[in-house]
Amino acid sequence: MGMGATNTLERMMASVGKLGAAPTQFKAALDIPNGGVLFAIPALLANGLLLHTNKFFELPRGYYSIHSVFILLGLMALCRIKQPEQLRYCPPGEWGKLLGLDRIPEVRTLRDKLSILSKKGQVQAWSGQLCEDWMTANPQAAGALYVDGHVRVYHGDKTKLPLHYVAREKLCLRATTDYWVNAMDGQPFFVVNQPVDAGLLQTLRNEIVPRLLKDVPGQPSLEQLDSDPLLHRFILIFDREAYSPVFFAEMKKQRIACLTYHKYPGEPWPQEEFSEYNVQSHNGNCVVMKLAERGVMLSNGLWVREVRKLSEHDHQTSVLATDYKSDTVCTGSQMFARWSQENFFRYMRQHYNLDRLVDYETRALPDTTRVVNPQYRKLDGQLRSTTSILNRRLVKFGAMSLTEYIEPSEVERFEQTKADLQQEVVELQDKVSTLKAERDKVQHHITAAQLPQNDRFKVLSYEAKHFVDTIKMIAYRAETAMTNILQETMSRSCDVRSQLRDIYRNEADLIPDYQAKTLTVRLHHLSNHAADQATVGLCEELNSTDTVFPGTNLRLIYQIGPSQNP
Repeated sequence: MGMGATNTLERMMASVGKLGAAPTQFKAALDIPNGGVLFAIPALLANGLLLHTNKFFELPRGYYSIHSVFILLGLMALCRIKQPEQLRYCPPGEWGKLLGLDRIPEVRTLRDKLSILSKKGQVQAWSGQLCEDWMTANPQAAGALYVDGHVRVYHGDKTKLPLHYVAREKLCLRATTDYWVNAMDGQPFFVVNQPVDAGLLQTLRNEIVPRLLKDVPGQPSLEQLDSDPLLHRFILIFDREAYSPVFFAEMKKQRIACLTYHKYPGEPWPQEEFSEYNVQSHNGNCVVMKLAERGVMLSNGLWVREVRKLSEHDHQTSVLATDYKSDTVCTGSQMFARWSQENFFRYMRQHYNLDRLVDYETRALPDTTRVVNPQYRKLDGQLRSTTSILNRRLVKFGAMSLTEYIEPSEVERFEQTKADLQQEVVELQDKVSTLKAERDKVQHHITAAQLPQNDRFKVLSYEAKHFVDTIKMIAYRAETAMTNILQETMSRSCDVRSQLRDIYRNEADLIPDYQAKTLTVRLHHLSNHAADQATVGLCEELNSTDTVFPGTNLRLIYQIGPSQNP
């Protein structure tokens, strides 16, 4: 039955199909490793970990209930157990005590249940329902949405995925792209996977905007939109990749405001136009920015607002906005808060293993999918390389001057060198023209069915990855909610998440009282007195939620103190 298995009768009944799920029963226990992670149960439940599980998922009869599996996955994410295989190095009986069971499932059992949960076709619906709940709970955050792509590198050999440029590694590698939609403070709403990346612009048009029109709460009515021509439904904030005057005009017709960096800002503005403003960030910090604003007309005749920020080194960053209602300070703060989404990607990669695959399954690419023509990509690469060489030669040619050759004997060498360089420039220009002509004769995009046999590829199965990513989103939102509580009693806000990780890893005692219907989680002392005092305030806030552990009638009580016999 495995190490730590003590519920012999229940396991025998489950093995013959006579048990729907083992009951959750806590027993008194001391010094449980990672026991502090139970402090996150109220936040996990508040963020919807078990809210819609019975509606969208179903497991066959067995020992482990669907609630136990979901709670285990959420606690694993918070304890930075990034793969089910890492459970082999965790004491199964100790982890079982955290769930009110004798032990947690074997890795193979957990893998099987993940496969069942992700193959029912309900992951998208469940994730969409959670996104709708999160937006409804915080409609103000859903009014300004940050969209950006995250490239996930694939190092396997199951298939040859198309190449993507990975900015953080400055290389072109085989990868897929996920497009995330986040709030201003970095909290995620949902993610869209693109096995064959069509780019941020097409993903916004085809995937993200239609979903947001349906899900974003508090949108103005048709009467309100008709009465106020400048009113918008919500704001989309993205980087230069999706810069397109045509797209801005399309969104304006749908009454969606866009906010992005200006791709072609032109000449710097006079510094006299800039004024100092006190700009408050989403976390309450106040910074001084030098901002200026003008109205500009884009190439398609669309009038937009242009807001520029002047840095301490006199560099001007230009922002374009079709939000005609907000003031200059609001527009500046929204655009320059994009760092929160970048920090989210970095934090999730480091702590939640965001880029790691969940399984190694692949599936066939539909024949009608449009992909980049490999021949076009090859010619385009050659053209870019040749153009780069040509530009360097032109710079060198223009920089050559006879004044460098003072001696009369060197004049002949100067003339010969410049003539050779001119001949090379002419040859490169001819090559560029030839490559452009060849590239123009080749289709840029073709269908997957038209790909040559050697260039065909399969795409990675995404259902299990999407399921686990949604669990990680819930865990991140739960951690953020606890961060907001804990930072009120800590002097250094940058240490809050670090202290939370210490709490999750710390030992704790479990003291159930079935007569009083309580389950006390008593955390051992942390590294210093200041950390203990901050955690006391967290305990008080968690106790005020009156959270009942799922599957029981035991109300959770949180304490911090010395280890004592229950």
